[in-house]
Amino acid sequence: MEEWKEITLRRQIVAAARRLDALGMLPGSAGNISARLGEELILVTPSAVPKASLQPEEVLVTDLEGKVVRGIRSYRPTSELPMHLEVYRQRADAMAVVHAHPAASVALTLLGVSLQEPILPEAVLMLGEVPTTHYATPSTPENQEAIRPWIKQHDVILLARHGAIAIGSTVEEATTKMIVLEHTAQTLVWAHILGKPTPLSQEEMEKLLQVRQTYGKTAPGDEK
Repeated sequence: MEEWKEITLRRQIVAAARRLDALGMLPGSAGNISARLGEELILVTPSAVPKASLQPEEVLVTDLEGKVVRGIRSYRPTSELPMHLEVYRQRADAMAVVHAHPAASVALTLLGVSLQEPILPEAVLMLGEVPTTHYATPSTPENQEAIRPWIKQHDVILLARHGAIAIGSTVEEATTKMIVLEHTAQTLVWAHILGKPTPLSQEEMEKLLQVRQTYGKTAPGDEK
């Protein structure tokens, strides 16, 4: 059973990597994906491997201290592993973490445009409030420190000038949140080009939050 779970998660990570790469969110070998394998183990993508060509057997197994437990000997885990581990340590409900480089989302951080302001109803339902961290040097512990204050209350976090992370109960859910984030950012870019977008009213927000509580983090029409 445990072996089948690992095989399935490896395939899901590869599928997510290829999906995000096809959407231009994982340029070169950028970005990384992980999934909780057990209480003390996670699966994580290796460093310097383009996600478009990632294979299931290339995904590494590490413990929550970042030590490689199983995997190709010459491979190292992503340099952003400490950021993933911080999520798993703080969030028992986190089963997957996606870190990507969605262009429009990053562009908004360059201009100081916040995604915390509620504008699109679908984004409110699926993402909740999306904070932006202060700038942190990529591939250093600074990113781990930057996201630390936000993890417990937020599923999606923008990393200033860098990218974003999305937390999910499955790899697919975390991936979908990343895609919704970028769609929201692209819509906002167009809105700012055409004029000044107006936020949802307090009454409209209260209605959306009621829907979110009733159906969970789903988009309209996706309720089960």
